[in-house]
Amino acid sequence: MERKDNNGLTVSKLSDIYPANSATASERYDEISKNFAEIFNTGPQYFARAPGRVNIIGEHIDYCGYGVFPMALEQDIVMAVSVNDDQKLRIYNTNQQFTSFECDCNNAKIDGINWYHYFLCGYKGICEKLNLSTPVGMNVLVDGTIPKSAGLSSSSALVCCSGLATLYANSGSLSRIELAEVCAACERYIGTQGGGMDQSISFLAEGGKAKLIEFNPLRATNVNLPLDSAFVISNCMMEMKKSETASTHFNVRVAECVISAKILGQYNNLQWKDIKTLGELQKILDNNLDQMLQMVEKFLHKDPYTRQEICSILKIDNSEFEKYVVSSTAKDAPLFKLHDRSLHVYSEARRVLASKRVCDEATAEASILLGQLMSESHTSCSRKYECSCPELDELVEASKICGSLGSRLTGAGWGGCAVSIVRKKEAKDFVRRLFEKYYVSKGYTWKDADQILFSTEPGTGAALYLPN
Repeated sequence: MERKDNNGLTVSKLSDIYPANSATASERYDEISKNFAEIFNTGPQYFARAPGRVNIIGEHIDYCGYGVFPMALEQDIVMAVSVNDDQKLRIYNTNQQFTSFECDCNNAKIDGINWYHYFLCGYKGICEKLNLSTPVGMNVLVDGTIPKSAGLSSSSALVCCSGLATLYANSGSLSRIELAEVCAACERYIGTQGGGMDQSISFLAEGGKAKLIEFNPLRATNVNLPLDSAFVISNCMMEMKKSETASTHFNVRVAECVISAKILGQYNNLQWKDIKTLGELQKILDNNLDQMLQMVEKFLHKDPYTRQEICSILKIDNSEFEKYVVSSTAKDAPLFKLHDRSLHVYSEARRVLASKRVCDEATAEASILLGQLMSESHTSCSRKYECSCPELDELVEASKICGSLGSRLTGAGWGGCAVSIVRKKEAKDFVRRLFEKYYVSKGYTWKDADQILFSTEPGTGAALYLPN
């Protein structure tokens, strides 16, 4: 197939992707190539990779229209790819726990939540974006180093990597922003209604930098993290399977935020049917975040709302509730906690802006101040948004006892990982103390530590690797 530079997405050296660990990466890619040849009797023509991410602060607010503060990880999804002439998609995984899949290119149905359906999301999104009537057949071998169901965006990285691989196979050309937008939209094929943070950082990340990512329109601003700080990722070892729990957890929170925006719009004599997010409501009212928090306290009671009460406030019947207010993915929820959810969103949006300001001012106290904001975020996630779990709360508390400057859950929650800010010079000691405090009593040994507890720095974004 013809080689070409795709809007700066292609690299020819692994050191451009993994500047600190190119030798280790080379060994990994050689092993992937070897496995690929054993499966397909030919070598890969190119590689696509997309990183996982850790969100430093700004949880569950991207789909409400607010900016978030993530950084990419070096851990990633890699796909070795060659095109084929028989209009087939053949998808394999180096991890034998994940079954292989094959289908005709024009019969790629997303009718389940198996791992390969995430590949099909990215594939379908790109095919539709490029208006491909006869997409190219692809042989694909997937390899991943992002812990699954850990809140580090392994599923979104798989979607992004698939989209990038499909784009190149079909000689398409899209910008990084366009790819992020397509991949954010197409993940909804599998039933999750995210706001685009995961896909945006995967494509827009730059090595050594965190990003303030804002939406409508999508834009990203580099943020320099405190020089004396390191970030430690720790897995509480309770898996959160996003697609399997979306209808009871994630999508219900999305619905609660939408309902809150519409009810607040109604109380402000606005056309509530046109209001989709809490962020949009703030823009229409031209209020600051403090004013929005005051409005929540004024208009929304703390007890959960029933469907009947919501319909009464909005002056609609049950059929209109399902048509105009809540999506089909959350329509069976019996109660909606509007006060606490909207209080979290507006306060978390304020914490994101405060975090960027702390980093930009770069005072001697920056690490401490950022840590305080991260800890406040976790309290809000746990108590107001109720997206934590006992294991995560225990891990966050253990992290603070072991010397973190601040700790919080990261990702959707309900399991997965916490992120802690620590002094860079103390990172190794912190990892050891936290392992002994949290993991030893749960039966883990030090040889498990690298997979469940590690220090990280901001990594690079998605790329196509074309070996010489």
